[in-house]
Amino acid sequence: MTWIDLAVDTGTVNGKYWIFALGMKVMLGGLSFLKREVYRLKQISGNKLLVRALKEEGVDTIFGYPGACTIDISDELYKQDDIRIILPRHEQALVHEADAYARTTGGKVGVCLVTSGPGATNLVTGLATANYDSVPLVCFTGQVARPLIGNDAFQEVDIVGITRSITKYGVIVRNREDLGRIIKEAFYIARTGRPGPVLIDLPKDVMAELGSADYPDTVNIRGYKPNTNVHMGQLKRALKMLKKAKKPLFLAGGGVNIARANEVFTEVVEKTEVPVVTTIMGRGAVPTDHPLYIGNLGMHGAYASNMAVSECDLLFSIGTRFNDRITGKLHEFAPNAQIVHIDIDTASISRNIHVDVPIVADALEAVTKMNEYVEHCETKKWRKQIAEWKEEHPLTMKNRVDMGPQDIIEEINRQFDNAIIATDVGQHQMFTTQYIEITKNKQLITSGGLGTMGYGFPAAIGAKLGNPDKDVIAISGDGGMQMNIQEFATAVLEELPLILCVFNNEYLGMVRQWQKLFYGKRYSMTNLKSGALFRRTNGQEMPEYTPDFVKLAESYGAKGIRVMKKEDIAAAFEEAKKNTKTPTLIEFVINPEELVYPMVQPGGTLEDLIMDC
Repeated sequence: MTWIDLAVDTGTVNGKYWIFALGMKVMLGGLSFLKREVYRLKQISGNKLLVRALKEEGVDTIFGYPGACTIDISDELYKQDDIRIILPRHEQALVHEADAYARTTGGKVGVCLVTSGPGATNLVTGLATANYDSVPLVCFTGQVARPLIGNDAFQEVDIVGITRSITKYGVIVRNREDLGRIIKEAFYIARTGRPGPVLIDLPKDVMAELGSADYPDTVNIRGYKPNTNVHMGQLKRALKMLKKAKKPLFLAGGGVNIARANEVFTEVVEKTEVPVVTTIMGRGAVPTDHPLYIGNLGMHGAYASNMAVSECDLLFSIGTRFNDRITGKLHEFAPNAQIVHIDIDTASISRNIHVDVPIVADALEAVTKMNEYVEHCETKKWRKQIAEWKEEHPLTMKNRVDMGPQDIIEEINRQFDNAIIATDVGQHQMFTTQYIEITKNKQLITSGGLGTMGYGFPAAIGAKLGNPDKDVIAISGDGGMQMNIQEFATAVLEELPLILCVFNNEYLGMVRQWQKLFYGKRYSMTNLKSGALFRRTNGQEMPEYTPDFVKLAESYGAKGIRVMKKEDIAAAFEEAKKNTKTPTLIEFVINPEELVYPMVQPGGTLEDLIMDC
């Protein structure tokens, strides 16, 4: 804390009291008295103000990795005990951990701190992931001193420019006196409207400067006034259409989960008796065991879900962007339906699919209002048709002797009822979103919009740090697990009893699936056991798989279990639950011929499904 002496002249002009700083030219006409006074002004460095601001914003956890341009911030954080500092082993893992922490902690903002240059650029994938999935993050990046900016200084990059298209807002702090306001605005922007990541670039000299210790109490950003209120005229119009429809259908996207509108949405569904389909990000909008829940729709959606969308006469959608993974061929999506679309993001409405009734609103606000006005809809005949589709093509894998993904996921359903399930990206992700049961005390987190391999393990770490009383299970493939496997060190040092399920089929499974079905079984660059273009010749044997996941886990001080047979699945999970201080990795050896079905044919409609063969 620093105090400076400021000499000023004080006096009254026209009956009003004024303070004149020395050096200012003022007109003294009418001055009744002039008096020299010394005022003491409290000033602190930008580094100290940042730490104070974090506390004011209620931040209790920071995911950070140090460097030259942030070492002074690290030093200030060392001097306090209110904020927990997590030190991951890679900045990409760091931002995924902050992302999952935000997704699973009931509205908290994830906070990252990294240095300039490569530290900042290593955030790019995580920022894009959070941007697509509407996750509130505030990421602080170090920057070289202002005189060096633009001179190709060591570890200098224009990170604001690099990330402009994948952040909700990005800014470099050029004046010390703007620092408090910018931080306050960053947290407000990140958590309001459609949530998203915000990046603040901090030049080292700005952070060293002394300035005001004040941190704003309020925010007033010209041009940013997010709307959450519901246009009641539009909503009532939509509800009249719902009442008249013969084949109405709710489509719930990730916006329902983000707004935490699950309970009230379930009430609406039960009042109306209108069936529900979800995107993978919307899974859990209603409990997956609810009788009115059909399943996911889209590329790997359930047959009944895709058919219901294709045959409905009113599609009432809430919190979804209608991306290509759920629509199939755009001009044939929901061809018989009028479409209502509720979304907090104006830009998402009618961008991909033209809608008949647009409603810009927060999902919770909209669904709460719906709950006041909705009436029962006559859907008995429609629900009977859906039940027939379910019976005709149930969502299940063919019975096989070998252990399969469905066996593993169903065991998770049996053993864990208060849990967070994090997935990586690939076949295992699709299997999980098909078969995992999400009820009141369970949550699924996954990279839906960007499809980021390497997300699952660090996401599990962030989720467990934010929810120490919940079981946290990561489901990954042998490819995705290796993208951030160094985070074993973080999980071990933080004593996090995660359960890490690795579906090891020796391949990059989703790409291999396409190669099998559409590329003549030319498995180029997908065999993780053999290498990119291995071809067995003259009796040449395959090399041993590397790494040995069990030994690798043990080398970090974690526990490793390998499961080869279906009958050993339950025991492996029981053993993992006994390990309460370190992670447990369970490697499930899976047949690479296990494919994700149903699957929409490339370029096809939702009805053009390839079924299990």
